[in-house]
Amino acid sequence: MLPVAILAGGLATRLRPVTETIPKSLVEINGAPFLAHQLRLLHRSGIRRVVMCIGFLGEAVQEYAGTGSAFGLEIRYSVDGPALRGTAGAIANALPLLGDEFFVLYGDSYLPCDYAAVEHAFRESRKTALMTVFDNRDRWDASNVEFDRGRILDYSKTRRTARMRHIDYGLGVFHASAFDSVPETGPYDLAAVYSALLAGERLAGFEVKERFYETGSFQGIEDLQAYLANREAAAK
Repeated sequence: MLPVAILAGGLATRLRPVTETIPKSLVEINGAPFLAHQLRLLHRSGIRRVVMCIGFLGEAVQEYAGTGSAFGLEIRYSVDGPALRGTAGAIANALPLLGDEFFVLYGDSYLPCDYAAVEHAFRESRKTALMTVFDNRDRWDASNVEFDRGRILDYSKTRRTARMRHIDYGLGVFHASAFDSVPETGPYDLAAVYSALLAGERLAGFEVKERFYETGSFQGIEDLQAYLANREAAAK
């Protein structure tokens, strides 16, 4: 399967003071750093290669995950440098490690979906990129995608409409050329890349049915803790 870029370089201001001394990826969830749960999920999903895009307190992430062998993965690292590059800038920096096609996953997202099906949909679409979407209806965050009959019709994080019932699930698939227009310096957001691709009819959409989980907020952490506890209990 394709490699995965994990965006783990942010400042995690919503979780302060916890994240003043540890990166968000290493916040403890049910007895283990969140990153451990995330990497184990990727391994179960068939992923074997990961590129961690790190920045703030990134050395702690690198020290914890190492080469990835403890998780059955090969992990490499792309470092933002002295200035944060934003989500799209971080991916552009990591392109030499990622190759021509790859998944992108946020560092605070736990997404129990079918990654193989997402990759297949991307290849079948013959588009430059694919955004996964979820029928959210403002339940777990503000919906930001208008999606109908397999097509993304509108997307915006700031200009929302009543027709936006879906949400960007947090898992994308890209060809490297999607990042050709990202500046070589300064911050640049992945949302801007998605918007440009949609305007150019180069963005496919794929609806997943599994709810997303995130650790970017304290409520999100509680929800994930409950989900993982229930999953572990059901497995016994």
